[in-house]
Amino acid sequence: MTVKQISVFLENKSGRLAAVARLLASRGVNIRALSIADTSDFGILRLIVDRPEEAYRALKEEGFTVSLTDVLAVAVPDRPGGLAPALEALSEANLNIEYLYAFVARHADQALVLLKVNDRERAVKVLEEAGFKVPSPDEIYSL
Repeated sequence: MTVKQISVFLENKSGRLAAVARLLASRGVNIRALSIADTSDFGILRLIVDRPEEAYRALKEEGFTVSLTDVLAVAVPDRPGGLAPALEALSEANLNIEYLYAFVARHADQALVLLKVNDRERAVKVLEEAGFKVPSPDEIYSL
């Protein structure tokens, strides 16, 4: 139940993000979600794409510093307060969230939240027991 996330270490200079987007487009890889965490000199671009292994290879071949990380996706109601019960369930189970980002799915009235947690298997169990859907990787990649 883990989704492959691509992390790209980027210099914080004009055109670097465009280069990644152009490269993935040239390989027919579609970006499903992204997040950028930056400092003054560099940034970490996190991507969920439809074909993570192919995107990883393409970025590596072009000299980008890139890694693959397993993250968890959870579907939450797309309304005010929809995320809070999922976060409360994880907190009550003493699970730590290292980071998260979200996007709204086209096919449902739900938002998808991508989480990096300290114990993915336990987090899946906690979220499912709390009534949340944890989509499969194929469901995420095919959005």
